[in-house]
Amino acid sequence: MTAPAGYAPLWRADPARWSATGTAWRGLDGPLRQRAAGLAGRAAALRRGWSGGSATAASARLGGLREALLDGLPALLEADQAVAEFAARLAVAKARLAAAVAHADAGGLLVDRMGTVRPDPGRPRPTQRTGPAVVQVAAEVRGALALAGAADREAAARLAELASAAATGWVSVPPAGRPAPGAGPAEVNRWWAGLTPAERRWLVRYEPARVGRLDGVPVAARDRANRLLLAQRRQELADRRALLLRPVPPGPAELARTARLVRVDAALRGLDALGGRLAAPGPPRAYLLGLDPAGDGRAVVALGNPDRAGAVLTYVPGMGSDLADAPGELGRADRVLGRCAALAPDRETAAVLWLDYDAPDFLPEASGTRLAGEAGPALHRFQEGLRASHEGPPARQTVLGHSYGSLVVGVAARDQGLDADALVFVGSPGVGVDHAAALRMPPGQVWSATAPDDVIRLTRPPGELAGRALLAGTPLGPLAALRPDDHELWFGPDPSDPRFGGRRFPSGRYGHTGYWEPGNPALDGMARIVLGR
Repeated sequence: MTAPAGYAPLWRADPARWSATGTAWRGLDGPLRQRAAGLAGRAAALRRGWSGGSATAASARLGGLREALLDGLPALLEADQAVAEFAARLAVAKARLAAAVAHADAGGLLVDRMGTVRPDPGRPRPTQRTGPAVVQVAAEVRGALALAGAADREAAARLAELASAAATGWVSVPPAGRPAPGAGPAEVNRWWAGLTPAERRWLVRYEPARVGRLDGVPVAARDRANRLLLAQRRQELADRRALLLRPVPPGPAELARTARLVRVDAALRGLDALGGRLAAPGPPRAYLLGLDPAGDGRAVVALGNPDRAGAVLTYVPGMGSDLADAPGELGRADRVLGRCAALAPDRETAAVLWLDYDAPDFLPEASGTRLAGEAGPALHRFQEGLRASHEGPPARQTVLGHSYGSLVVGVAARDQGLDADALVFVGSPGVGVDHAAALRMPPGQVWSATAPDDVIRLTRPPGELAGRALLAGTPLGPLAALRPDDHELWFGPDPSDPRFGGRRFPSGRYGHTGYWEPGNPALDGMARIVLGR
């Protein structure tokens, strides 16, 4: 049985070269900005030495040229996205093709360079089993080629539209009206779908702060908008640092200033590290879905495009997480994604770091549920937005919370509901409910792991802590060492306890932060849950 044309080209295709091509397009951003800045400088010099009607006209012309250059910035990012996503789908198609060839080899079949599947004459097998095996392998080869062909046609169409826009104009002003505050992600997505590509580019270019955080807008557009804002966000942090460097009188004010300066410096390092990951040429491509340097700083970053992936992980970190920690937390999401790729190279997966809440900095803050409750509506909306903007069949969506992040996930599921197919808790101090059924998830899709040496097992409910403190100064003090119920943690029952009603997966002795270590079976467990295995 012969496969359609394209078997040999797919076998030879190199996704890494396509990914590098996308990076090269993105790299034109710097020279274009420099040219625009040069025009602005010349216009300013012109105004200082020339006046009158001609000078005004010349200045306006230079300003128009500068704007035209900057209008092309979203298009450069679009070209990068189109090529990078083609490379990702090409890699999946090649993995499917390799799996088909391996299946053929295991079944005593051959696949030649034309994609023809036939029995291997050197490895005879019963005739009644050969025919169905040939048909199955040939179907697998056709499926891989179909995916590659669809990816090729889509990328070609996207690049052709950009080529046409280069001649007709990158942007056009969209119609009046924007989604009302509080509009749901589905309504936002319908509004966006009704715009032309040029109108969308105008919004990305001139309203990036709105587009970049609007749940329901496709991930690719949010990424373009937030990347355009990246330099501005860094400047905001630099400005805060400059203010803090001003001299203050010795004493408490100086100590407070020093503490704030340390935090801003850490945030700058974190932002620069995130910027480095966003600029990295290799897969998976990173998508910047949200960035706010205010306070401790917030970031939402996806590895792989959640709108295209068949399985999507949203990871919510816990206490102490801020902009400075974002690169490290993103590395944890990346390890789960890497394990997914190892287990299922023929599937498109994506992982999102969702650090869009004010995580507690110290234990006194982490002992209450207020910050988790405040985070719930935003997490609920984000998950709805992923569902609204997703292309093709619905993805399997998994939300994972670590430590205090597990309380954020649990409270959001309990109070607002989460658009997810599975919830995962690791190193949890309790998730705000007494039983898995209160999380409103499909049966069997609440999972938990707690390492045997995780200190979270030693947490006590606040009321119990108060009681122990009272007993400590009395003859009954030794009773404070007793713990009548190991099931109860800080925020409710241990979700890893069988009585909670969820499902458990194992973790090695890696402490509270080692669930993502390569040798820990918990990493494999998280990846299998994301994949639905």
